[in-house]
Amino acid sequence: MEEKLISQKKPFFPIISELTAYLKQYNRWVFTPIFYEDLLRFSGSVVVYDENEQDTLWVRVYYTDSERNDIDYNLKKIYALLHSDGNESSIPYLNVDAIDYCTFGNSKPFRIKIRNILNDNFTYFYVKRTDASRVYGLEFEHMLSPHNLNFLVNDTTLIEEHIAGIPGDVFIQEFLGECSPAQQAQIAKEYVKFNERCMIRLLGDMRAYNYVVVPTHDFDQVVYKIRAIDFDQQCYEGKFKVYRPQFFKENFPMVEIVKDKLTLNSVNQYKIEERSIVARRIISSGARLQNLVTIMKQDDLTRTDYLKNLSEEIFKFTKDDAFLAVKNVGEVMEASFDYVRRHYENLNMTKLIQSS
Repeated sequence: MEEKLISQKKPFFPIISELTAYLKQYNRWVFTPIFYEDLLRFSGSVVVYDENEQDTLWVRVYYTDSERNDIDYNLKKIYALLHSDGNESSIPYLNVDAIDYCTFGNSKPFRIKIRNILNDNFTYFYVKRTDASRVYGLEFEHMLSPHNLNFLVNDTTLIEEHIAGIPGDVFIQEFLGECSPAQQAQIAKEYVKFNERCMIRLLGDMRAYNYVVVPTHDFDQVVYKIRAIDFDQQCYEGKFKVYRPQFFKENFPMVEIVKDKLTLNSVNQYKIEERSIVARRIISSGARLQNLVTIMKQDDLTRTDYLKNLSEEIFKFTKDDAFLAVKNVGEVMEASFDYVRRHYENLNMTKLIQSS
């Protein structure tokens, strides 16, 4: 019988005053002209289907004429805040093409489609309820992954930019089998690195629909990268497997590609490479990362039994006593980052001694 890794929905955690000060310091905090609760006042909706007439689990929502005018204008202002300095000179050239509401998952976000009427270029952003776990997850992703993230937050509303790519479940179903052996080997390498990165920074629930595969043309080949797109399962769950994407059944086709295309030595090599890259990012993030972890140590982001089980399981994996002494998930993150950085520095010291 398959083990159920996540048994219930994670609660939303409020933003504590110390995190608010941090967000203001790094220009993440904004007084939005419209809030998540405002968008919930829609008067009707229709199901959004994909090109194959399958239900996408999104619905397109509608508002009364009097509310729609204000909502459209304020969503354009949010777009200006997210993508520039908030200057409203671009607003006359923007149109809100669609407001979609997701009926699936924990956060139930709104997806806003904004189009530039001068050239028909369009982009998306998301309006969600504020959750401290997600804010920590977004910040860790910004500092420790290869990708910068753009988001804004206040007490009740979180604004996230769209992360472009092919949803992992769609890629597995429609594209993975069509990739050449060389492409599959490259995807396998990226999946190992993605798995390692999620584990180190304890980003959970990376089932296939919570990450995207990003193909990029590079000379005569296509290079694939994997990016997380959902960050609310940051440090909450008590099972270590939740933070290792390889253990979700939705990802088993990716795991099979890894087994088929990579040797054990290659897998270990890519794990070491990713740990070293993350270690360098930990070091280069400096005071900003330290500040965030210090704030996280003052926050309450999980259950006591989850914390105890997680710390014990990570200790079994790392044999590092620091994980047995933790009192909150902030200390778990601190111990994880220290563990990775310490091993990176020891590895470099060993290489230095061997070369001397």
